[in-house]
Amino acid sequence: HGQDPTVTRLGLPRAFEAEGLRRYGFHGLSCQAVTGRLAELDPEAARGRLLVAHLGAGASLSAVRDGRSVDTSMGFSPLDGLLMSTRCGALDPGVVLYLQQSKGMTSAQVEDLLYRRSGLLGVSGISGDMKRLLASGEPAAREAIELFVFRAAREAGALASSLGGLDGIVFTGGVGENAPGVRADICARLGWLGLELDAARNHGDGDRPISAPASRVRAWVLATDEEKVIAEASAAR
Repeated sequence: HGQDPTVTRLGLPRAFEAEGLRRYGFHGLSCQAVTGRLAELDPEAARGRLLVAHLGAGASLSAVRDGRSVDTSMGFSPLDGLLMSTRCGALDPGVVLYLQQSKGMTSAQVEDLLYRRSGLLGVSGISGDMKRLLASGEPAAREAIELFVFRAAREAGALASSLGGLDGIVFTGGVGENAPGVRADICARLGWLGLELDAARNHGDGDRPISAPASRVRAWVLATDEEKVIAEASAAR
């Protein structure tokens, strides 16, 4: 994994760490795919301080410096971090205790709630599909999207701290590649970092930069290809 122990360590007694309880992070194949693609398009940018925003049914942000992941929004499990299609993302553990102790929910019921009935689906009460929510006129759909955007921008700010600044952000995944309005809303919240979008490029097609020429932080949309990474790794053996 290569991340600093301070990044991966949980605030639990050390005996649990020895058993493997730590922050792992996920979407590593996607991160490798898009950073490799960026290296082809802009080698200098690929060596900078990057955020890889894999936004889809599962969603995470990865902080990458000089091609190496140094932090991530996901932790021990794919539940952590951003709001997702049906997963809650980061959650005060006291909520789990409340659900079990005050609501009498079993561990299986809590698991079902957090993995399959929360996220965009739970907040909207309509769907976990971002495309459907964007097309909906219901206030709850808009509120779910706003929470998704808020959580993504908030986590991006935290990871910019882990990187010591930010040079670029790459959007990928089903939502990251196909929802220009969501990208625009996230980037608007990151304007304080010097990120400015080019509206025409943001609504374009294919692998491309989407930041304005004067933007201090550059932004791209790049299609992920996790299968290619797996195939190349297998062929190299």
